[in-house]
Amino acid sequence: MTTTQPAGPPDTGKQLALGRVLSRSDIVLMLGAAAFTIAAALTKGGGAVFPFVVCAVAVALLAALVGRAVDHLADRLGAGAVGVLQSALGNLPELFICIFALRSHLTDVVTAAIIGSILGNLLLVLGLSFFVGGRKNGVLRFSEGRARMIMALMILSVAAMLVPSLASYIHAAAASHEVGLSRITAVVLLVVFALSVPASLRREESAAEAAPEPGEQQPAGARAEAAEQEQGNRWPLAFAVGMLAVTGVLAAYVSDLFVNALQPAMNSLHISDAFAGLVIVAIAGNAVENAVGVKLAWQNQADHALSVILNSPLQIALVLAPALVLLSPLVGGATFTLVFNPMLVTTVGVSTLAVAYLVSDGESDWLEGATMVGLYVLIAAAFWWG
Repeated sequence: MTTTQPAGPPDTGKQLALGRVLSRSDIVLMLGAAAFTIAAALTKGGGAVFPFVVCAVAVALLAALVGRAVDHLADRLGAGAVGVLQSALGNLPELFICIFALRSHLTDVVTAAIIGSILGNLLLVLGLSFFVGGRKNGVLRFSEGRARMIMALMILSVAAMLVPSLASYIHAAAASHEVGLSRITAVVLLVVFALSVPASLRREESAAEAAPEPGEQQPAGARAEAAEQEQGNRWPLAFAVGMLAVTGVLAAYVSDLFVNALQPAMNSLHISDAFAGLVIVAIAGNAVENAVGVKLAWQNQADHALSVILNSPLQIALVLAPALVLLSPLVGGATFTLVFNPMLVTTVGVSTLAVAYLVSDGESDWLEGATMVGLYVLIAAAFWWG
């Protein structure tokens, strides 16, 4: 009469609990990042190109994990913290790469990577998002005020960042003090960033609370997916913080391997320092924005996509570049200044103004996205030879 209690339910309960914490994509991403991190360590010195490719994939996967952890932390701290967390941690792998590159005296790679990250997000990622979203959803519409505000701050930040370069070109009296002028500029940019944080928090919260207009709501499929993510697969706070700490340490380790593998690969493939920084380092270090921005545009969440994509180059100009200027004397190696070559200055200036014009009307379509990607390809091709 007494039946044996099956051992299945407790295990099933544990599986369900685990399923509520980690989605299938979380598990795949973690396993992939772990596998490629181990492979990057094992292939060190195992050739000219293969270790570099493995390290690049590992950096991209770790960057995606950092972004995933940031998303779950932001979910706990409120919508307004998304931009702040993304700005502080989203470019973490690229910061490590640039620091190790400066220690290896690859200054040209670092300067090109700074400009390349700005160009990559402004032209390539935003262009792909407009193209993919436009082809699927038609004309993409977003907040004109938010777009103008972000791009206005972007223009002012890029202009301030390029002041030391202009002083050098015209042989001004400040040209002989480029290190001091770069450090003053870095401090000013960091202060501007600190002042922008409270406004960014208020702006994000008000935007999140604003009711969407009829006809401009995201598709039912995207709403169902967002609701499902809200209810399940939410990482506990301790797990998200722990994952962020672990991925940050691993990103620093793999970034060192990436830089060590970079020079042999450049020599073997005959890639110039400028192209390596402008394209390869920039794309690998910004994998989070590359994937998330295009996905959001595909789901017709144009406002969110624009915010994610444009905040990255904004924080590169306001935080990453100034931080490298101030940290370079402390980490050893080459001293980093904000003096860029004229080609880099021209391309980033023209691209920033062009994107500001394109987003000023609050809408975009696939053709505008295609032209932006085309411009990025032309700029990258111009730097292939150095």
